[in-house]
Order: sequence, then C-alpha cells, then structure tokens
Amino acid sequence: MISFEKVDFSYNSKDKLLSDLNLQLKPGHIHGLLGKNGEGKSTLLKLIAGLLFPQKGKIEVMGFVPCKRNPEMLSDIYFLPEELPHKALSIARFEQVYAPFYPNFNSLLFDSNLKEFEIHSKDWKMDKLSYGQKKKIYVAFGIATQTKLLIMDEPTNGLDIPSKGQFRKMVASVLDDNRCIIISTHQVRDLDSLIDNIIIMDNHEIALNETVETITNRLFFCLQDSNKKQAPVIHSEDSIRGVSQVCENINSGDSKLDIEILFNAVCLNKNRIQQIFNTK
Repeated sequence: MISFEKVDFSYNSKDKLLSDLNLQLKPGHIHGLLGKNGEGKSTLLKLIAGLLFPQKGKIEVMGFVPCKRNPEMLSDIYFLPEELPHKALSIARFEQVYAPFYPNFNSLLFDSNLKEFEIHSKDWKMDKLSYGQKKKIYVAFGIATQTKLLIMDEPTNGLDIPSKGQFRKMVASVLDDNRCIIISTHQVRDLDSLIDNIIIMDNHEIALNETVETITNRLFFCLQDSNKKQAPVIHSEDSIRGVSQVCENINSGDSKLDIEILFNAVCLNKNRIQQIFNTK
C-alpha cells in the first residue's frame, strides 16, 4: 500500500532530514511508528499524505504519487496531526462541512464514537472545548471516514486513561485486510496491545520494520534476578523488579514484547538487531 524508494527530504539546503530512505507498508496492519524527537516521524507521515514533497526518490501510496494530490487518493486518506487545527464550528457543522470529502463516511459510526468518548451533544462548539475533548472529536471523525489509509500523529496525547482504552477499542474494531493504520507515538504503553507492526526510526533512517510476531520469534524478552543473566543478551536494563533483558531467541521461546525495551535495544544495538532480522 505504501512504498518509499531512496527518498531524500530536507527543510533546507544544508541538512537532510531523511536520506536514501526505503520503506514498505502493507494493509491489514496497525503500524506503530516510533522514534526520538527530531527523527523525522511527522515528516514521514506528511510525505505519505502528500503534504510534503520529496527532493529525491519515489513514493507510492495506494498506487498514487502523493505529491500529485490526486482527489481519489485524498478521499481515501485521513491524517490526524499532533497539533489540532482551530475550528470555530459546532460538531454538527464540522461533520456537515468535512464529511462530504470522504465517500465512505459513516455518520452512525461517528455518533457511536462520540458517545463512546462521552461527547454528549453535536451542538458543542469545538473552539470552546478542552484539548482532550477536541482530540476525541477528531479521532471519532477520522475512524468514521472509513478511509483505506488512516494516519494519526500522537493520537493519545490529551486523552485520559479511560479514553485511551476506548481509543484502542475503536481502532481495533475498524481494521480489516484492506486498511492500513499508522500511529506515530511516544506513548508506547498506551498502544502496546494494539500495534501489530513496529517501525523504529533511528538516526533519520528506518532501523526496524517488522511485525510483532516476527520480533518475538527472533527476540526473547525476559525479567531476570539481578544475579542471573540470560545469554546471549543484546540489551539489559535494571529496574526495581530485576533486570529486563532482550536476548536472541535461540531456543524459540515464547515471550511478551516489551516495546520500550525493544526501542532502547534497537537504538543502542542497531547493527546487531538488524543482523538478526536480516538472517533467514
């Protein structure tokens, strides 16, 4: 569904933010995009949506070149930015204005999502609401567009704990084999039960792009007593519960993915991690 081939992008002539970047994303997955601040995650999302144009390389999204801004492509993409646009509209008027851009928009699903988020009236003025309430409206609307490509940048920022659970439920309920959902986040604990493919950016490149199933087949995540070590250890971190470890899964053991530990392991031991996944 999404293909990047040797893509370069920069905001100025001196420093490239992305260089020779390659990426392939398939439908039927909820992709989690992770990386430190300044790695280029939001830029990557905007390139996918056709909001930014590459200086070099080739990008295809659903068979379209996104920088050409084809209306057919745009009607099947919903992009939720981290910074919400200011709208001095009622929720009802917002729906009336923007829903026609999305041919598969489901008003009943929008109503259901709002109810789930405890947004009780479409007469509420969006510019009078808190950031968290606005975020709920945009998330509810985005899911109701039923686009093939749903892109969300830090969607759980501003949501309280119950709302984060409702968000996970909503997103999981609309995934099918023809849809691609991309979520960029720093709040990995909010989404660790939702994401089924993980993309990690490090040093402005794609350091890892693998399904959770593949990751847990190749790596073993465990918690050991401070005096015990699981070999061969790739990365370890001390905690009050013991030593959290990422190991090469040489014995084909079963373990639960820890996204935070995985992220740190990739950033600190990228070459070794990539060698493990590049070995067939």
